[in-house]
Amino acid sequence: MFPDDKAWEQTFEKMKAKAEAFRAKKGTMAQSPQALWEVLTAQDELQLMMERVVVYASQRYHQDMGNRHYQEMSGRAQAASAQVSDAMSFVSPEILAVGKEKLETFLRQMPELEKYRRLLEEELRFRDHVLSPELETVLAKAQEMADSPQQIFMAFNNADIQFGTVTDAEGNELPLTASSYSVFMENRDRNIREQAFRKLYREYESHKNMLAATFSANLRQAQFYAGMRKYSSSLEAALDPGNIPVSVYDNLIAAVHEKLPAMYEYMKLRKKLLNLEELHLYDVYVPLVERPEQEIPFEEAKKIVKEGLAVLGEDYAALLEKGFTEGWIDVYENQGKRSGAYSWGAYGTHPYVLLNYSGNLNSVFTLAHEMGHAIHSYYSDAAQPYTYAGYRIFVAEVASTCNEALLIHYLMEHAKDEKEKTYLINYFLDQFKSTLYRQTMFAEFEKMAHEELAQKGSLSAEGLCEMYYELNRKYFGPDVYVDREIAMEWSRIPHFYTPFYVYQYATGFSAAIAISRKILNGEPGILEKYKKFLSGGCSKDPIDLLKICGVDMTSPEPVASALEVFEEYVREL
Repeated sequence: MFPDDKAWEQTFEKMKAKAEAFRAKKGTMAQSPQALWEVLTAQDELQLMMERVVVYASQRYHQDMGNRHYQEMSGRAQAASAQVSDAMSFVSPEILAVGKEKLETFLRQMPELEKYRRLLEEELRFRDHVLSPELETVLAKAQEMADSPQQIFMAFNNADIQFGTVTDAEGNELPLTASSYSVFMENRDRNIREQAFRKLYREYESHKNMLAATFSANLRQAQFYAGMRKYSSSLEAALDPGNIPVSVYDNLIAAVHEKLPAMYEYMKLRKKLLNLEELHLYDVYVPLVERPEQEIPFEEAKKIVKEGLAVLGEDYAALLEKGFTEGWIDVYENQGKRSGAYSWGAYGTHPYVLLNYSGNLNSVFTLAHEMGHAIHSYYSDAAQPYTYAGYRIFVAEVASTCNEALLIHYLMEHAKDEKEKTYLINYFLDQFKSTLYRQTMFAEFEKMAHEELAQKGSLSAEGLCEMYYELNRKYFGPDVYVDREIAMEWSRIPHFYTPFYVYQYATGFSAAIAISRKILNGEPGILEKYKKFLSGGCSKDPIDLLKICGVDMTSPEPVASALEVFEEYVREL
């Protein structure tokens, strides 16, 4: 991206100067096709410059988050990107002011403008939801206040709330935190799981009125913006940027309801295999068999991933090899390095993958997952101009999850014994549980909460808790004892502060399972169609991109067929 920090500084200064020069173009777009062309190409150049500046500084910072120099560099990049966005804020209102007829005339007069036809049509699609320049300015200035509920929640959830400790069988006091909670939920010691579960939720319950007020405030701001922009609901407003019909959301919930008996069957089997008289909610995440604990060196992980994804063809395998050997991946945990894993990058350079590889099976799946994102970006960047290279969130998890589904199928086919195969099936079923069932339950709760606020004008902590408790009973079924503490779980989900976001995990997972099935079944032409999908960027709506692979998310069919795979594996287990 840059040979060194000095080159970054030069581009940073150049970007700020370009942003100020861009402001001077305000009011020129209607003058001529040439003037429109100049604004749109200058906007692309400025956005690409901003992307590189932000990604370089952020990834330098993520190498060592204790490094003050890169901490400051990252902060400067974020602040400058806000200034660049502000400098470009006139573009959308001006495109609308030019109007459809004049834009069509410009497109006929200057063939080069055809490159921007989709961008212009997308802007015009929002015509009914864009307000006068004065009101747009007011809404933009109000955004800082609108973000307050999320900021309050994040400060409380990440810094203020304390859960104490959990005592193990030897009498050791182990700290209970938001991140250690999920580890405790997989602990073989049931007493540890129960302590962690009850302590965590009782702590949230002691703050329930504050949390309900904060959550309600976030729902109100979503409702306010939806109303101001003339949408019939917060849900419609949230789905419209991706041109996703509301029916996709409703179909997801309906299709999962239809297949709840499969989840009940899995819970019944879990209760039997764990040999429990009562299956509680703190028993639903512990693996059913001991995890195979062999150490998997990174070289071996790369080999496993390449073999597992060989079904995607030689060109895909060559890109994997390129990523593995040409410095795309920061592999191991390091002092000060950012936790977790991601794939990121800027147009015109290869993707970058951050891992914290720890040598277990989860790490191998993470490698396959993040390389799915990276190669999706690689294909899109190679096929699309900068304007259309970035893909939308709705399809973002498809390539990564498809890789995981193909890898798990390969590992099951090559399992050494019954114990290993049982572990892998359980791992896959738990992915379904956490991604398809659980995220759909979250999505249904969000829809109910937003509708309740719209109808009644207020929400209480008790009402939210009751709503959430009943959904848990519905989704987990008769063989699970639904502990009252779970009623508070809604209060700790950060994604609820980005309204109607989580459903995309479930739809993306369903689409990925549908595509992986087609690939494994050797459907004629599917590999070519899948590569075309991966190359699509945002040149089409997400729904239309998935239709290339024969997956229609406007029908309940992909979700239903994904859950049939779940049913098959429950039977096999």
